[in-house]
Amino acid sequence: MLLYIIRHAYAYEHGDPRWPDDSQRPLEAEGAERFRRGMKKLVEGGVKPEVIASSPYVRCRQTADILREELDGRPAVVELEELAPGSDLDGLLHWSRRQKADSVAWVGHSPDVEHLIAALISEGDANVRIAKGTVAAIRIYGELAAGSGELKWLVTLKTLGA
Repeated sequence: MLLYIIRHAYAYEHGDPRWPDDSQRPLEAEGAERFRRGMKKLVEGGVKPEVIASSPYVRCRQTADILREELDGRPAVVELEELAPGSDLDGLLHWSRRQKADSVAWVGHSPDVEHLIAALISEGDANVRIAKGTVAAIRIYGELAAGSGELKWLVTLKTLGA
């Protein structure tokens, strides 16, 4: 399996009084457009997850929807509580195994996405820091489980020229 772990794109600042409920805070227009440009390049380069899972928070769902749109509207986006802040790795692994897909994308929040990457590629002691809109590709060898992955690449929007 190839697992893509994505940190949501640039959103409005935390604490913005327009969104007292942080789960409703959306992407900034420029953040969404920048992410779209980056995903267009990645999809042209062969990134094509069969299943996309997203945190139910608006900014993650919008990020996942942009990826979906660049994939010509396929696949559907599934919102998972397991990707909300404080992500549940065991729940994500269980859900992902049931998908019977060769490639899956998870869209979530920092620092959770960094912890998920570290857990998949090490004994949990790796230090990973990623910018907003970054995509990490992890090749899973054998059964999808903690420590079963190898980081194949990690790319920022800046690296993509977006």
